[in-house]
Amino acid sequence: MSWITILWSMIAAACLTLAAFYCVVWLKQRENWVHLLFSSSAVAAAAIAGFELAMMHAQTVRQYEVLVRWIHVPTWVLIVSLVGFVRLYLRAGRRWLAWTICALRTLVLILNFIFTPNLNYRQITGLRQFPFGGDIISVPVGVANPWGLLSQVSLVLLLIFFVDATITVWRRGDRERALVVGGSMIFGAILAWHIPLVIWGVIHVPFFLCFAYSGIVAAMAYELSNDMARAAQLARELEASEKRLNLAADSAGLGLWEWDLNKDEIWVSPTRRAQLGFPLSGKITFEDLSSRWHVDDRDQVREALKDAIENGKDYEAEFRIVLADGSVRWIAARGRVQVNGRGKPIRLLGVSVDITARKQAETIAQQQRDELEQLRQQRTALLEKEVADRARFEREVIDICAREQRRIAYDLHDGVGQQLVGIALCAKLLEEQLRGERPSEANKAGMIVKLVNDAARQARLTARNLEGADGVGDLKTALQSLAISISRNCSVKATITADGSSLPISPPVAAQLYRIAQEAVHNAVEHGAAREVQINLAFNHETMVLTIRDNGKGFPSNANGKGMGLRIMRYRAQCIGGSCDVQSSSEGTVVRCRVRLEPQLAAFGLP
Repeated sequence: MSWITILWSMIAAACLTLAAFYCVVWLKQRENWVHLLFSSSAVAAAAIAGFELAMMHAQTVRQYEVLVRWIHVPTWVLIVSLVGFVRLYLRAGRRWLAWTICALRTLVLILNFIFTPNLNYRQITGLRQFPFGGDIISVPVGVANPWGLLSQVSLVLLLIFFVDATITVWRRGDRERALVVGGSMIFGAILAWHIPLVIWGVIHVPFFLCFAYSGIVAAMAYELSNDMARAAQLARELEASEKRLNLAADSAGLGLWEWDLNKDEIWVSPTRRAQLGFPLSGKITFEDLSSRWHVDDRDQVREALKDAIENGKDYEAEFRIVLADGSVRWIAARGRVQVNGRGKPIRLLGVSVDITARKQAETIAQQQRDELEQLRQQRTALLEKEVADRARFEREVIDICAREQRRIAYDLHDGVGQQLVGIALCAKLLEEQLRGERPSEANKAGMIVKLVNDAARQARLTARNLEGADGVGDLKTALQSLAISISRNCSVKATITADGSSLPISPPVAAQLYRIAQEAVHNAVEHGAAREVQINLAFNHETMVLTIRDNGKGFPSNANGKGMGLRIMRYRAQCIGGSCDVQSSSEGTVVRCRVRLEPQLAAFGLP
């Protein structure tokens, strides 16, 4: 056996071995068409080597013509596979040029079977045999077919395509791949030009396309093996990274998951798989996972997932899951949809965290808030009851005081007053009896009459003051009567000004305000020695203000608020929901009482 037979056979065997290996790889990774194209290229290169070896050992012209005709089939497969490999693997080469080469080579293949004996030769006249490499080989002698120029044009276009793709890859920065793959393809396309020279009779050598194409296959296999080695390294690094990520996720109580929407296959981190009762390996579908969700939460989670996938939104949901041991846990899940180049959702990536402790804390906190709210309501009810009872007691005290004052007033008027009137009449009779005989004693009796009349008048005034404002009706009228009485009986200038558009005031409020004014005027006359008193009743949108101003001497600042009269005025103001403020100086005293109008409006049924 010659070394030519051994060498060509070795090339064919190597190519077939590589083709078988990468065909198996493609069968396991159907989406990677590069491996199938490489397998096709390697098979075609092996077939070309076999045809070339057969042509070198051909003994007849007819045998050689048949071999030349059929070698175009693996050549077509090889060129089309190389063009596809460059487009998919190198992601380079002009598309229109690739389609032109494939169409032209297809035309060459068709014409090859139309012409006789083939596209390369119009006629093979004989075989030239000579020793080469320790063996006798055959070389054709004949007339070239002009249509063979189409094959040569395809070689030129193929060379241009390889050069353009190599430049693109080089400029992209992947220079090693450009030199190995692109350089081998350019060298092979150049080396293939020995075929036209043999057909034209320029040189007399056997066809050795297998050397050019097997070099390309070797370069392609080298790069693919590097990719597989890098993929294996990345797989190991990914596995280590996944272990670290799973460890970190387990430490943080997180569960990682990925849902392949096209395959309906869900990947879940190992710890979460075990918790959900899934085996450590095997396919998990959406229905498998949703069966672990709590029955009451399934519709909610499905709606959230559907909304995220259809609208491209982030997925967020909180729901309960039932673990393998039957316990129920709360889970918060977050995810994001990934889309392909056409904007179609292809997968959903996410993370889930156990929030059972938080939910339990929220439940306890809600129970505590409910308990606190219940206690607050109970305390509020007790306080409202206490305030209502206190207000009722205060009203009863005020009513009792009013009744007692009226009783005292009636006693003064009907009892003491009548007795003083009787004493005055007796003293008057005594004065008249003594006037003629004893004028000095008559004068003394007249003084007694005057003193008794003054006492009776003072008793009547006190009785009227004690009777209060229970029957006055309108507060403005009652204050005017008070001013007139003070002016007449105490020789004090008393004036009153009141808002003409004042609203009606309820009798209890009018009574308290009248008594505050009465006490303030009494203090001004009796203790402040005032000669002028001004009473003002004013209204605004929310408040009614009663002001009593005098020009007396006031009272010391250290005694402010300590007198019984002042305490009584403040107490009366509080009883009607108001406030009383007293300001005193050497120039006089100002008593100001404020009462909100809202209770007054409600008392009269006004909105």
